[in-house]
Amino acid sequence: MYLLGYDIGSSSVKASVVDAWSGKTVAFASFPPHEAPILSLQAGWAEQEPSAWWDYLKAVTSRLLEHIDPADIAAIGLSYQMHGLVCIDRERQVLRPAIIWCDSRAVPYGRKAQEALGEDWCLKHLLNAPGNFTAAKLAWVKENEPQLYSRIWKILLPGDYIAMRLTGTASTTVSGLSEGIFWDFQENRPSGRLLDYFGFSEDILPEIVPAFGPQGQLGAEAAAELGLKEGTPLTYRAGDQPNNALSLGVLHPGEIASTAGTSGVLYGVTDRMGHDPHSRVNTFAHVNHRSTDPRLGVLLCINGCGILYAWLRRQLAPDCSYPELNALSESVPIGSDGISILPFGNGAERLLENRDGGCSIHGLHFNRHGRAQLLRAAQEGIVFSFRYGMEIMEQMGLKVNTIRAGRANMFQSKVFRDTLAGVSGATIELMDTEGSSGAAKGAGIGAGIYKNESEAFRTLEKVEVVTPAREDLYREAYGRWKSYINR
Repeated sequence: MYLLGYDIGSSSVKASVVDAWSGKTVAFASFPPHEAPILSLQAGWAEQEPSAWWDYLKAVTSRLLEHIDPADIAAIGLSYQMHGLVCIDRERQVLRPAIIWCDSRAVPYGRKAQEALGEDWCLKHLLNAPGNFTAAKLAWVKENEPQLYSRIWKILLPGDYIAMRLTGTASTTVSGLSEGIFWDFQENRPSGRLLDYFGFSEDILPEIVPAFGPQGQLGAEAAAELGLKEGTPLTYRAGDQPNNALSLGVLHPGEIASTAGTSGVLYGVTDRMGHDPHSRVNTFAHVNHRSTDPRLGVLLCINGCGILYAWLRRQLAPDCSYPELNALSESVPIGSDGISILPFGNGAERLLENRDGGCSIHGLHFNRHGRAQLLRAAQEGIVFSFRYGMEIMEQMGLKVNTIRAGRANMFQSKVFRDTLAGVSGATIELMDTEGSSGAAKGAGIGAGIYKNESEAFRTLEKVEVVTPAREDLYREAYGRWKSYINR
């Protein structure tokens, strides 16, 4: 018996088939082979065509079916890029390209909403400022594209869109509504006050289904397109960061998960309804959240993470592989010979209170520095932005002693791992997992194949442990980096 998991990212779609009993991944595929395009018609905008996600999903499914019989798939799970906005009409047709997570056009709408609703009310009820999240993005559409807005039947997150394509039903989850800043944690329902302020009818929100459990069955049309068995149940759905935490076994208060792909994230679980007064880190319902037993994910997101390293590769060393770039970085001492890079070049950063300051390089000398120093400074700058956010999380009462991550993306770099351990004082545990296999196991929990999360992830393997070392050198370099951000 197999479980199928999809991870709908902004750079690619990944898919895994997991043997339900052994917990091992028996097939994996990713598409496209290069980063998926992001359309940016104006500075700060970022859009993608939802139909492209579906095309990528078909491509990865075709590759998986070279190895397995679709009749043996017992359940499907979904992970997806968070905070996006997909608008559909009554015929379930997409009305415009999706406004994705790193699009910053809605910042003024979120700011006005916070002022009108009251900062205290927003942080108590929504656990966040409306900021640049899905609700504010919809407000931008309402004001700037009124004719299109009038045709909207439902709004969906990227994962909700794929779920609709699979099952034919428009639905979402409490965790999904919270990431869009639509959920009132005090009232335990969609926020009527927020909806009224923006002038949204609650009817625009899709049906709410549980994160774990029945969410519909694979329809005939989708089954034919994908080559899967009609009636296969969809039994799990979560945003990529809550799902990454699930994949790493991070489910309980005090546990911390991290990713370092296009964006970088630290995600800590708490049972307290806390918040950052400046909404620089954000709090959402975790996959196992219940109103009677709160499980909340405190999310620190750095938009400019792996995208900075990829950009430098294209500009400085397009013929080099990432392992070759990492080797160059290792040839430079801690502190990058005095170069500091602020990695904020991928839209407005929540960490900077939704300012878009751009990426900047400090301390560069033309007769002394080369690409090796720039590559190391980029990795250190990304990690230092993590550390800057950790200080905020610590002020909220989250202790960062151990960080779990998959051995993927930036975590494949020794410089990145050592810098994170050294500057934070935390132990880094690298696990043999990734998002789509976690989504597959989530489907097993939702289908009742596993009795709980512990049983689903009993075979999770720790592949490397990095302990802090040379902390004084990393903290000295961080202090210099921080002096630039404080300016």
